[in-house]
Amino acid sequence: MTPKFAGRIEHDVRSSTPDWAPFTEPEATRGSPNVLYVVWDDMGYGSWDLFGGLVEMPSMKRIADDGLKFTQFHTTALCSPTRSSMLTGRNATTNGMSTIGELAAGFPNLSCYIPPENGFISEVLRENGYNTMAVGKWHLSPASEMSMGASKRTWPTQRGFDRFYGFLGGLTDQWYPDLWYDNHQVDPPASPSEGYHLSKDLADKAVEFLSDSAATAPDKPWMMYLCPGACHAPHHVFKEWSDKYKGVFDDGYELYRVAALQRQKDLGLVPAGTVLPDINPLAAATSTDGKPWPASDLVRPWESLSENERQLFVRQAEVFAGFASYTDSQIGRVLDYLERTGQKDNTIIVAVSDNGCSAEGGPNGSVNENRWYNDVPERLEDNLKYLDELGTESTHPHFSNGWAMAFNTPFKMYKTNSSWEGGTADPMVISWPNGIAARGEVCDTYIHAIDLVPTIYDLVGITAPDTVRYVPQAPIEGVSMADVLRDVTAESPKHSQFYSMLGTRAIWRDGWQANTVHAPAPAGWGHFDDDVWHLYHLEEDRNQLHDLASQRPELLAELVELWDEQAGRYSGYPLDDRTAIELFSLERPSVSGDARRLTLYPGGAEVPERAFVIAGRSFTISAAVTIDADQCDGVIFASGGRFGGHSLYLKDRRLHYVYNWLGEKEQKLIAPHQIPLGKAVLGVDFVKSGLDGPSPTGTAHLYVNAKQVATEPITIQPLFFSLSGEGSNVGHDRGQPVSSDYTSPFTLTGATIDHVTIDAGDDLAVDLQHETDAAFRRD
Repeated sequence: MTPKFAGRIEHDVRSSTPDWAPFTEPEATRGSPNVLYVVWDDMGYGSWDLFGGLVEMPSMKRIADDGLKFTQFHTTALCSPTRSSMLTGRNATTNGMSTIGELAAGFPNLSCYIPPENGFISEVLRENGYNTMAVGKWHLSPASEMSMGASKRTWPTQRGFDRFYGFLGGLTDQWYPDLWYDNHQVDPPASPSEGYHLSKDLADKAVEFLSDSAATAPDKPWMMYLCPGACHAPHHVFKEWSDKYKGVFDDGYELYRVAALQRQKDLGLVPAGTVLPDINPLAAATSTDGKPWPASDLVRPWESLSENERQLFVRQAEVFAGFASYTDSQIGRVLDYLERTGQKDNTIIVAVSDNGCSAEGGPNGSVNENRWYNDVPERLEDNLKYLDELGTESTHPHFSNGWAMAFNTPFKMYKTNSSWEGGTADPMVISWPNGIAARGEVCDTYIHAIDLVPTIYDLVGITAPDTVRYVPQAPIEGVSMADVLRDVTAESPKHSQFYSMLGTRAIWRDGWQANTVHAPAPAGWGHFDDDVWHLYHLEEDRNQLHDLASQRPELLAELVELWDEQAGRYSGYPLDDRTAIELFSLERPSVSGDARRLTLYPGGAEVPERAFVIAGRSFTISAAVTIDADQCDGVIFASGGRFGGHSLYLKDRRLHYVYNWLGEKEQKLIAPHQIPLGKAVLGVDFVKSGLDGPSPTGTAHLYVNAKQVATEPITIQPLFFSLSGEGSNVGHDRGQPVSSDYTSPFTLTGATIDHVTIDAGDDLAVDLQHETDAAFRRD
C-alpha cells in the first residue's frame, strides 16, 4: 500500500512541507542477498557429472561445492508448469499451467494464464527494493499472447521483471534465435559465422544487466532469472565442443545406465541397493479399452541397432553433452563476474533442471525434427549424411529416447510423465556462502519446485505479502526449506506433494508415493476412474520398482483420498488427456480472429506462424513495391527458415520465389526478365490439387504486374514451417535463410515495399494428431 502523504500543502511551496515517502521506491534491508535462478531445460538426473553422469558441468559443480546438492528435488515433469511453480510457490494446476500455452483450455487449471493473485517472486522482491531481470526462455504465456498485437499482461515485464532479454516460446534455434528485448523483437547481435551462439549471447546480456544495476545502484540487491535454451532441442553447439566427447558414449545407452548408477551409489545419491528398471518398463501397459502405451516412448535395445545406427546415436549423445558443457561454460562467465565484483558470497544461487530428459526424439532420434512435425518420416540413410554436421546450423537435432532413458538414470520414464521419477526427479544445487554453512554437502530431503519461493523469502528475510500490486494474494502452497538448507539433518517441514498433468497423477506423503499408470496427453486413454493406483516407498525404492499396493491397501486408500482432496484444493480437475482431434477442435481466444487475409508492412515485428497458418493449403502472396534503382536485391517476404519455408525475393532486379520443402528440396520459380523501374505488384500463388503422402501438391505461378511469368509444380509442407519461432517477415529474412541463394537477413535494397498481403485458401487439411504432438514437443 502506498504511504499517505504526510507533509503539509499550502498555497505557496515555500510554506509547504515535502514528504518523499509516497513517491520513493521501496528500499531493501541493507545487506539483503541477491538471488540468481539458473534453470536448465530437459536435463535428467543422470546427465550431470556431479550426479553420476558423464556430461561435464564444472560451473554447476562450483555452485555445489559452495553449498548443497539435492538428491530428491522434484518438478512437475514439464517445462512451463515447473517454471510457474518456481516463480510463484504454487502448484502448476493452481497457476493454470498444467499444460502448455499452445494447448490451453478454458478451465482454471488449463488456461495457461497465471492469475495476479498468484504473485511472482519477481513482483514481491521488486516491491521489497530489488532490481529484477529475466534472461533466456520464458514460455509462461498462452500461445495467443505471444505476438505484438496481443496483450503483454503475461510477459516478463508485466510479471515483476524490470528487464527481459530472451525468447517467449518453448524453444528456439540456438544459431538464429527468436529474440525479444523487453516488449519488442530484436535481431541477434552477430551471425554464426562471427561466432554467435545463443548461450553466449544470454551470458553476455546477463553480465550487462548486472553491470548496469551495479553502476547506478551498487548497494541495491537484485534477482536474476537466467534460463538458457540448453538442453532442449534443437541440440546446437560448436563442433569442437561435441568433439570433446568423442568416444565417451561409444558403449551405448544401456551400459551408460549401469556405469552411471554405480557412480550415483559411490556419490551417495541413491540407496546402495538400487537396481535399474527395464528400459521399457511400461511397454505392456494399456488403457481400459486396450489402447497401447505410445510406441514413440519405446526404446530400441542397443544390441538391435546396426553399426551405422550406433554411429549416429553416439553422435547424438556427443552433441547433447557438448551443448550442455558449452552452456555451462557460459554460465561460468556469469559466476566469474559475481566473483570478480565481490557479489558471489552474498548471492543465493539456485540451479535446477525443469524436468527430466525428453523422449520426444522417438526411438531413432532426429536430424531434422521438422520432418517429424510434418508427418514425413526420417530415413537413416539420409540422416547418416549429416553425421559430421550434427549440431551445426544445417541440422535441427534431437537424440533418441534411449539416451533420454539413460540420462534419467536410475529412474523410469521421461519428461511429461508426472507419475514417474524419470520426469519429476531432477538435479538441483544451491549455494549462499554468507548464509548457508554447507560446502559440498548432499541433502536427501524431499523438496519440490513449489518450495523454492517460500524458502527464498525465508532466507531473504521477508514475509509473503497479503497483496501484490494491490491484488489480494492466494496462499503460498510450498513450504520453506530454509532450516534444511542450514542443517541437512533438520526435520523436514514438508509432508505432502500433489502431482497432476496431462492425465498423469501422483501424490507423495512422508516418503510414500501413490500413482497411476496412465499415458500422458494426447493419448486419449480417458476412463480415469478405472485407473489402477500403485504404491511405492520412495525413501527406499527411489525408482519405483516395488509396488506395495497389495501389502499396504489402507495406506494406498489414504493416499488416493489425499490426492482427491488436494485436487479439489489445487484446481486439479478436470483431468485432461484428450486426443489431438479433441484438443485442436477447441475454440481458443485469438487476437487475429478467423481472418483468411494478413497484410504486413515493412518495419513491423515478425508475425508468429501460429498467428496465421498457410502451410497445407492453397495461398496467394502479393506485394506492392516500387523499384527505385537499377541494382535491386533482397527479400520481399519470407516465412520459416532452412528446415522449411518460403521466400519471395529479388536478385539482380528479377523476381524469385523458393518453396523449401523440409530443408531438402528448394523448388524455385524465376522471372525471365528484370522488373521495370517504378511501381509494381509482385506475387505468387499456389493451387493445391493433390497429395504426395501427407504433403499437398499443386502448381505455383509467379506474377509481375498481373502477368504470369513462371509456373512450376511444387510440393508443400502439410503442417509447420518452423519449429523455432521463425515467423513471417517483410523486407528481410530474420532467422535461418529459407533459400541457399542468400545469407540472412538479405535485407531488400533498391526497392521500397508498401505492403505485402497473404491470402489463405479454404482447403486446409491437417493431421491433428501430429499437430498436437508437435505442440508438446515445442515445450
